[in-house]
Amino acid sequence: MKKIQMVDLKGQYGKIKEAVDSSVLEVLDSTAYINGPKVHEFQKNLENYLGVKHVIPCANGTDALQIAMMGLGLKPGDEVITADFTFAATVEVIALLQLTPVLVDVDPVTFNIDIDAIKKAITPKTKAIVPVHLFGMCANMEAIMDIAKANDLFVIEDNAQAIGSTYTYSDGTKAKAGTIGHVSSTSFFPSKNLGCYGDGGAIFTNDDDLAHTIRGIVNHGMYVRYHHDVVGVNSRLDSIQAAILDIKLKRLDDYNKARQSAARAYSKAFEAQENIIVPSGKTSCSGICDSCDCHVFHQYTLRILNSDRDALVKHLNDNGIPCGVYYPIPLHRQKAYQDSRYNEADFSVTNQLVKEVISLPMHTELDNEQIEFITSTVINFVNA
Repeated sequence: MKKIQMVDLKGQYGKIKEAVDSSVLEVLDSTAYINGPKVHEFQKNLENYLGVKHVIPCANGTDALQIAMMGLGLKPGDEVITADFTFAATVEVIALLQLTPVLVDVDPVTFNIDIDAIKKAITPKTKAIVPVHLFGMCANMEAIMDIAKANDLFVIEDNAQAIGSTYTYSDGTKAKAGTIGHVSSTSFFPSKNLGCYGDGGAIFTNDDDLAHTIRGIVNHGMYVRYHHDVVGVNSRLDSIQAAILDIKLKRLDDYNKARQSAARAYSKAFEAQENIIVPSGKTSCSGICDSCDCHVFHQYTLRILNSDRDALVKHLNDNGIPCGVYYPIPLHRQKAYQDSRYNEADFSVTNQLVKEVISLPMHTELDNEQIEFITSTVINFVNA
Protein backbone atom coordinates (compact mmCIF):
# COMPACT_ATOMS: atom_id res chain seq x y z
CA MET A 1 0.00 0.00 0.00
CA LYS A 2 1.32 3.44 -0.89
CA LYS A 3 1.84 5.95 1.90
CA ILE A 4 -1.39 7.61 3.02
CA GLN A 5 -1.50 11.39 2.65
CA MET A 6 -4.04 13.78 4.12
CA VAL A 7 -3.94 15.49 0.72
CA ASP A 8 -1.93 13.88 -2.10
CA LEU A 9 -0.92 16.87 -4.20
CA LYS A 10 2.09 15.06 -5.63
CA GLY A 11 -0.02 12.21 -6.96
CA GLN A 12 -2.49 14.64 -8.49
CA TYR A 13 0.28 16.70 -10.06
CA GLY A 14 1.79 13.59 -11.64
CA LYS A 15 -1.34 13.14 -13.75
CA ILE A 16 -1.32 16.72 -15.07
CA LYS A 17 2.43 17.36 -15.02
CA GLU A 18 2.90 17.78 -18.75
CA ALA A 19 0.04 20.28 -19.10
CA VAL A 20 1.04 22.23 -15.98
CA ASP A 21 4.72 22.42 -16.86
CA SER A 22 3.96 23.55 -20.39
CA SER A 23 1.56 26.25 -19.24
CA VAL A 24 3.94 27.55 -16.57
CA LEU A 25 6.77 27.74 -19.10
CA GLU A 26 4.46 29.65 -21.40
CA VAL A 27 3.99 32.27 -18.67
CA LEU A 28 7.73 32.45 -18.07
CA ASP A 29 8.36 32.99 -21.78
CA SER A 30 5.72 35.72 -21.93
CA THR A 31 7.05 37.50 -18.79
CA ALA A 32 3.42 38.60 -18.16
CA TYR A 33 3.55 37.63 -14.50
CA ILE A 34 0.82 39.89 -13.07
CA ASN A 35 -2.62 40.32 -14.68
CA GLY A 36 -1.38 38.61 -17.81
CA PRO A 37 -3.46 36.76 -20.42
CA LYS A 38 -3.52 33.58 -18.29
CA VAL A 39 -5.30 35.42 -15.49
CA HIS A 40 -7.99 36.76 -17.81
CA GLU A 41 -8.42 33.39 -19.49
CA PHE A 42 -8.89 31.64 -16.15
CA GLN A 43 -11.29 34.34 -14.99
CA LYS A 44 -13.52 33.87 -18.04
CA ASN A 45 -13.45 30.10 -17.80
CA LEU A 46 -14.38 30.18 -14.12
CA GLU A 47 -17.25 32.60 -14.85
CA ASN A 48 -18.56 30.16 -17.45
CA TYR A 49 -18.15 27.17 -15.13
CA LEU A 50 -20.00 28.83 -12.25
CA GLY A 51 -22.59 30.64 -14.34
CA VAL A 52 -21.73 33.91 -12.62
CA LYS A 53 -21.31 37.30 -14.33
CA HIS A 54 -18.12 38.40 -12.60
CA VAL A 55 -15.06 36.63 -11.19
CA ILE A 56 -12.41 38.94 -9.74
CA PRO A 57 -9.19 37.03 -8.96
CA CYS A 58 -7.10 38.09 -5.99
CA ALA A 59 -4.12 36.99 -3.90
CA ASN A 60 -5.78 34.59 -1.43
CA GLY A 61 -9.08 33.54 0.09
CA THR A 62 -8.79 35.72 3.18
CA ASP A 63 -8.23 38.79 1.01
CA ALA A 64 -11.22 37.73 -1.08
CA LEU A 65 -13.51 37.78 1.94
CA GLN A 66 -12.14 41.10 3.19
CA ILE A 67 -12.40 42.74 -0.23
CA ALA A 68 -15.99 41.49 -0.64
CA MET A 69 -16.90 43.25 2.61
CA MET A 70 -15.01 46.39 1.61
CA GLY A 71 -16.90 46.45 -1.67
CA LEU A 72 -20.24 46.44 0.12
CA GLY A 73 -19.30 49.59 2.02
CA LEU A 74 -19.87 48.16 5.49
CA LYS A 75 -19.03 50.63 8.26
CA PRO A 76 -17.24 50.20 11.61
CA GLY A 77 -19.69 48.89 14.19
CA ASP A 78 -21.94 47.16 11.65
CA GLU A 79 -22.81 43.66 12.83
CA VAL A 80 -22.02 40.66 10.67
CA ILE A 81 -23.49 37.26 11.57
CA THR A 82 -21.44 34.15 10.86
CA ALA A 83 -20.88 30.61 12.12
CA ASP A 84 -18.98 29.83 15.31
CA PHE A 85 -17.75 26.52 13.88
CA THR A 86 -15.33 27.45 11.11
CA PHE A 87 -11.78 28.60 10.41
CA ALA A 88 -10.77 31.92 11.95
CA ALA A 89 -10.30 33.73 8.61
CA THR A 90 -14.06 34.18 8.35
CA VAL A 91 -14.30 36.23 11.54
CA GLU A 92 -10.78 37.65 11.26
CA VAL A 93 -11.62 39.93 8.35
CA ILE A 94 -14.78 41.15 10.05
CA ALA A 95 -12.70 42.28 13.01
CA LEU A 96 -9.94 43.76 10.83
CA LEU A 97 -12.48 46.04 9.17
CA GLN A 98 -13.72 47.13 12.62
CA LEU A 99 -17.06 45.50 12.00
CA THR A 100 -18.69 43.57 14.84
CA PRO A 101 -18.64 39.79 14.48
CA VAL A 102 -21.76 38.02 15.75
CA LEU A 103 -21.09 34.31 16.11
CA VAL A 104 -23.96 31.81 16.11
CA ASP A 105 -24.35 28.06 16.42
CA VAL A 106 -24.46 25.51 13.61
CA ASP A 107 -26.68 22.63 12.50
CA PRO A 108 -25.62 19.27 14.02
CA VAL A 109 -26.14 17.37 10.74
CA THR A 110 -24.67 19.68 8.12
CA PHE A 111 -22.26 21.64 10.40
CA ASN A 112 -23.41 24.78 8.56
CA ILE A 113 -24.85 27.93 10.13
CA ASP A 114 -28.13 27.37 11.96
CA ILE A 115 -31.08 29.22 10.43
CA ASP A 116 -32.96 29.79 13.68
CA ALA A 117 -29.77 31.09 15.29
CA ILE A 118 -29.40 33.66 12.50
CA LYS A 119 -32.94 34.92 13.08
CA LYS A 120 -32.35 35.29 16.83
CA ALA A 121 -29.10 37.20 16.31
CA ILE A 122 -30.47 39.96 14.07
CA THR A 123 -30.50 43.46 15.60
CA PRO A 124 -30.94 46.95 14.12
CA LYS A 125 -27.14 47.00 13.67
CA THR A 126 -27.02 43.81 11.59
CA LYS A 127 -25.90 44.47 8.03
CA ALA A 128 -24.70 41.14 6.65
CA ILE A 129 -24.70 37.35 6.99
CA VAL A 130 -21.67 35.23 6.09
CA PRO A 131 -22.69 31.60 5.58
CA VAL A 132 -19.69 29.25 5.35
CA HIS A 133 -20.15 26.24 3.07
CA LEU A 134 -18.23 24.08 5.52
CA PHE A 135 -16.26 21.01 4.47
CA GLY A 136 -17.66 21.23 0.93
CA MET A 137 -21.42 21.42 1.53
CA CYS A 138 -23.72 24.33 0.72
CA ALA A 139 -25.41 26.06 3.61
CA ASN A 140 -29.21 26.46 3.44
CA MET A 141 -29.01 29.37 1.03
CA GLU A 142 -32.71 29.59 0.20
CA ALA A 143 -33.59 30.21 3.83
CA ILE A 144 -30.64 32.57 4.30
CA MET A 145 -31.57 34.67 1.28
CA ASP A 146 -35.17 34.87 2.51
CA ILE A 147 -33.95 36.15 5.88
CA ALA A 148 -31.66 38.64 4.18
CA LYS A 149 -34.42 39.96 1.94
CA ALA A 150 -36.82 40.35 4.85
CA ASN A 151 -34.24 42.27 6.88
CA ASP A 152 -32.44 44.18 4.11
CA LEU A 153 -29.13 42.40 4.72
CA PHE A 154 -26.19 41.49 2.49
CA VAL A 155 -25.19 37.86 2.09
CA ILE A 156 -21.49 37.12 1.61
CA GLU A 157 -20.84 33.46 0.85
CA ASP A 158 -17.61 32.01 2.23
CA ASN A 159 -17.07 29.43 -0.49
CA ALA A 160 -13.45 28.57 0.34
CA GLN A 161 -14.24 24.88 0.88
CA ALA A 162 -17.07 24.19 -1.56
CA ILE A 163 -16.19 25.25 -5.09
CA GLY A 164 -18.08 23.05 -7.55
CA SER A 165 -20.81 22.23 -5.06
CA THR A 166 -24.40 22.76 -6.21
CA TYR A 167 -27.33 24.09 -4.20
CA THR A 168 -30.82 22.80 -5.04
CA TYR A 169 -33.76 25.06 -4.24
CA SER A 170 -37.08 23.73 -2.99
CA ASP A 171 -38.52 24.05 -6.53
CA GLY A 172 -35.73 21.90 -7.97
CA THR A 173 -33.71 24.65 -9.61
CA LYS A 174 -29.97 24.60 -9.02
CA ALA A 175 -27.13 27.09 -8.62
CA LYS A 176 -23.43 26.71 -7.95
CA ALA A 177 -22.17 27.53 -4.49
CA GLY A 178 -20.82 31.06 -4.48
CA THR A 179 -23.32 32.43 -7.02
CA ILE A 180 -26.37 32.85 -4.78
CA GLY A 181 -25.49 35.61 -2.31
CA HIS A 182 -24.76 39.22 -3.14
CA VAL A 183 -21.06 38.39 -3.28
CA SER A 184 -18.86 35.39 -2.58
CA SER A 185 -15.25 34.62 -1.80
CA THR A 186 -13.16 31.53 -2.42
CA SER A 187 -9.65 30.27 -1.76
CA PHE A 188 -7.28 28.48 -4.13
CA PHE A 189 -4.97 27.29 -1.34
CA PRO A 190 -3.18 24.15 -2.58
CA SER A 191 -5.27 21.70 -0.53
CA LYS A 192 -8.61 23.04 -1.78
CA ASN A 193 -10.73 21.14 -4.29
CA LEU A 194 -9.52 23.67 -6.86
CA GLY A 195 -6.09 24.58 -5.58
CA CYS A 196 -3.07 26.30 -7.08
CA TYR A 197 0.60 25.77 -6.16
CA GLY A 198 0.83 28.79 -3.91
CA ASP A 199 -1.74 31.29 -2.68
CA GLY A 200 -4.73 32.51 -4.63
CA GLY A 201 -8.35 33.52 -4.30
CA ALA A 202 -11.29 35.11 -6.05
CA ILE A 203 -14.49 37.07 -5.51
CA PHE A 204 -17.73 36.27 -7.38
CA THR A 205 -20.77 38.47 -7.94
CA ASN A 206 -23.63 39.05 -10.37
CA ASP A 207 -23.80 42.74 -9.42
CA ASP A 208 -22.16 44.88 -12.11
CA ASP A 209 -21.60 47.92 -9.89
CA LEU A 210 -20.18 45.84 -7.04
CA ALA A 211 -17.86 44.04 -9.45
CA HIS A 212 -16.57 47.38 -10.72
CA THR A 213 -15.88 48.56 -7.17
CA ILE A 214 -14.09 45.33 -6.28
CA ARG A 215 -11.91 45.44 -9.39
CA GLY A 216 -10.62 48.78 -8.18
CA ILE A 217 -10.11 47.62 -4.60
CA VAL A 218 -7.89 44.66 -5.56
CA ASN A 219 -5.56 46.97 -7.49
CA HIS A 220 -4.80 49.83 -5.06
CA GLY A 221 -8.12 51.47 -5.84
CA MET A 222 -7.05 52.14 -9.45
CA TYR A 223 -9.08 51.82 -12.64
CA VAL A 224 -6.66 54.07 -14.52
CA ARG A 225 -2.99 53.90 -13.58
CA TYR A 226 -2.10 56.35 -10.80
CA HIS A 227 -5.74 57.45 -10.43
CA HIS A 228 -6.93 56.11 -7.06
CA ASP A 229 -10.72 56.32 -6.99
CA VAL A 230 -11.40 54.07 -3.99
CA VAL A 231 -9.39 52.90 -1.00
CA GLY A 232 -7.82 49.68 -2.16
CA VAL A 233 -5.32 46.96 -1.39
CA ASN A 234 -2.68 45.07 -3.34
CA SER A 235 -4.25 41.66 -3.95
CA ARG A 236 -3.75 40.07 -7.34
CA LEU A 237 -3.59 36.50 -8.60
CA ASP A 238 -0.32 35.93 -10.43
CA SER A 239 -0.25 34.48 -13.92
CA ILE A 240 1.57 31.26 -13.01
CA GLN A 241 -1.09 30.35 -10.45
CA ALA A 242 -3.85 31.26 -12.92
CA ALA A 243 -2.29 28.98 -15.54
CA ILE A 244 -2.26 26.07 -13.08
CA LEU A 245 -5.81 26.76 -11.92
CA ASP A 246 -7.12 26.86 -15.48
CA ILE A 247 -5.76 23.38 -16.12
CA LYS A 248 -7.26 22.05 -12.90
CA LEU A 249 -10.60 23.80 -13.48
CA LYS A 250 -11.15 21.59 -16.53
CA ARG A 251 -10.86 18.59 -14.21
CA LEU A 252 -12.74 20.01 -11.20
CA ASP A 253 -15.93 18.00 -11.72
CA ASP A 254 -13.88 14.81 -12.03
CA TYR A 255 -11.91 15.74 -8.91
CA ASN A 256 -15.12 16.29 -6.98
CA LYS A 257 -16.59 13.01 -8.22
CA ALA A 258 -13.47 11.21 -7.00
CA ARG A 259 -13.93 12.80 -3.57
CA GLN A 260 -17.60 11.83 -3.52
CA SER A 261 -16.72 8.27 -4.47
CA ALA A 262 -14.18 8.07 -1.64
CA ALA A 263 -16.78 9.52 0.75
CA ARG A 264 -19.30 6.84 -0.22
CA ALA A 265 -16.71 4.12 0.35
CA TYR A 266 -15.90 5.55 3.78
CA SER A 267 -19.57 5.80 4.74
CA LYS A 268 -20.37 2.27 3.56
CA ALA A 269 -17.57 0.88 5.74
CA PHE A 270 -18.93 2.76 8.76
CA GLU A 271 -22.65 2.11 8.18
CA ALA A 272 -23.03 -0.47 10.98
CA GLN A 273 -21.12 1.59 13.54
CA GLU A 274 -23.46 3.19 16.10
CA ASN A 275 -20.72 5.36 17.58
CA ILE A 276 -19.56 6.79 14.26
CA ILE A 277 -21.74 9.44 12.63
CA VAL A 278 -20.85 9.93 8.97
CA PRO A 279 -21.43 13.16 7.00
CA SER A 280 -24.71 13.55 5.18
CA GLY A 281 -25.43 15.13 1.84
CA LYS A 282 -28.11 17.31 3.43
CA THR A 283 -30.45 17.26 6.39
CA SER A 284 -33.06 15.21 4.53
CA CYS A 285 -30.53 12.57 3.39
CA SER A 286 -29.66 9.50 5.43
CA GLY A 287 -26.35 9.29 3.59
CA ILE A 288 -24.62 10.40 0.39
CA CYS A 289 -27.02 9.80 -2.47
CA ASP A 290 -25.69 8.57 -5.81
CA SER A 291 -26.55 11.86 -7.48
CA CYS A 292 -25.21 13.97 -4.61
CA ASP A 293 -23.91 17.29 -5.88
CA CYS A 294 -24.51 19.44 -2.79
CA HIS A 295 -21.36 18.16 -1.05
CA VAL A 296 -17.91 18.05 -2.66
CA PHE A 297 -16.04 16.81 0.43
CA HIS A 298 -13.22 19.21 0.95
CA GLN A 299 -13.11 17.27 4.19
CA TYR A 300 -14.67 13.96 5.17
CA THR A 301 -15.58 14.60 8.80
CA LEU A 302 -16.89 12.07 11.30
CA ARG A 303 -18.44 12.51 14.71
CA ILE A 304 -17.04 10.00 17.20
CA LEU A 305 -19.40 9.15 20.08
CA ASN A 306 -18.67 7.40 23.38
CA SER A 307 -14.95 7.28 22.68
CA ASP A 308 -11.82 9.39 23.14
CA ARG A 309 -11.49 11.40 19.93
CA ASP A 310 -8.03 12.69 20.79
CA ALA A 311 -6.82 9.17 21.56
CA LEU A 312 -8.17 8.12 18.16
CA VAL A 313 -6.11 10.87 16.53
CA LYS A 314 -2.98 9.46 18.19
CA HIS A 315 -3.92 5.91 17.25
CA LEU A 316 -4.35 6.84 13.59
CA ASN A 317 -1.07 8.77 13.53
CA ASP A 318 0.71 5.83 15.18
CA ASN A 319 -0.56 3.67 12.33
CA GLY A 320 0.65 6.02 9.62
CA ILE A 321 -2.76 7.59 8.98
CA PRO A 322 -2.85 11.40 8.99
CA CYS A 323 -6.05 13.07 10.16
CA GLY A 324 -7.26 16.47 11.27
CA VAL A 325 -9.49 18.05 13.87
CA TYR A 326 -11.36 20.91 12.21
CA TYR A 327 -11.89 22.70 14.56
CA PRO A 328 -10.71 22.03 18.13
CA ILE A 329 -11.70 25.38 19.69
CA PRO A 330 -14.88 27.33 18.90
CA LEU A 331 -14.33 30.86 17.67
CA HIS A 332 -16.31 32.32 20.55
CA ARG A 333 -13.71 30.84 22.94
CA GLN A 334 -10.70 32.09 21.02
CA LYS A 335 -8.87 34.83 22.91
CA ALA A 336 -9.07 37.23 19.97
CA TYR A 337 -12.85 36.90 19.59
CA GLN A 338 -14.22 36.44 23.10
CA ASP A 339 -17.15 38.72 23.87
CA SER A 340 -19.21 39.17 27.02
CA ARG A 341 -22.37 39.09 24.91
CA TYR A 342 -21.95 35.38 24.23
CA ASN A 343 -23.80 32.77 26.28
CA GLU A 344 -22.39 29.22 26.26
CA ALA A 345 -25.93 27.83 26.09
CA ASP A 346 -26.27 29.39 22.63
CA PHE A 347 -23.40 27.26 21.29
CA SER A 348 -24.47 23.80 22.40
CA VAL A 349 -23.91 22.16 19.01
CA THR A 350 -20.53 23.75 18.34
CA ASN A 351 -19.34 22.99 21.86
CA GLN A 352 -20.21 19.32 21.31
CA LEU A 353 -18.76 19.10 17.80
CA VAL A 354 -15.32 20.32 18.84
CA LYS A 355 -15.08 17.29 21.15
CA GLU A 356 -16.24 14.77 18.56
CA VAL A 357 -15.15 15.68 15.03
CA ILE A 358 -12.27 14.09 13.17
CA SER A 359 -11.48 14.46 9.47
CA LEU A 360 -10.00 11.52 7.57
CA PRO A 361 -7.71 11.70 4.53
CA MET A 362 -9.67 13.08 1.59
CA HIS A 363 -8.32 13.77 -1.88
CA THR A 364 -8.55 12.69 -5.49
CA GLU A 365 -5.91 9.96 -5.27
CA LEU A 366 -7.36 7.78 -2.48
CA ASP A 367 -7.65 4.11 -3.44
CA ASN A 368 -9.75 1.26 -2.04
CA GLU A 369 -6.82 -0.36 -0.23
CA GLN A 370 -6.08 2.85 1.64
CA ILE A 371 -9.74 3.43 2.49
CA GLU A 372 -10.09 -0.13 3.79
CA PHE A 373 -7.04 0.27 6.02
CA ILE A 374 -8.18 3.66 7.32
CA THR A 375 -11.74 2.56 8.09
CA SER A 376 -10.73 -0.73 9.72
CA THR A 377 -8.24 1.13 11.92
CA VAL A 378 -10.93 3.57 13.05
CA ILE A 379 -13.48 0.80 13.66
CA ASN A 380 -11.06 -1.35 15.64
CA PHE A 381 -10.24 1.56 17.92
CA VAL A 382 -13.86 2.64 18.48
CA ASN A 383 -14.93 -0.92 19.27
CA ALA A 384 -11.95 -1.82 21.45
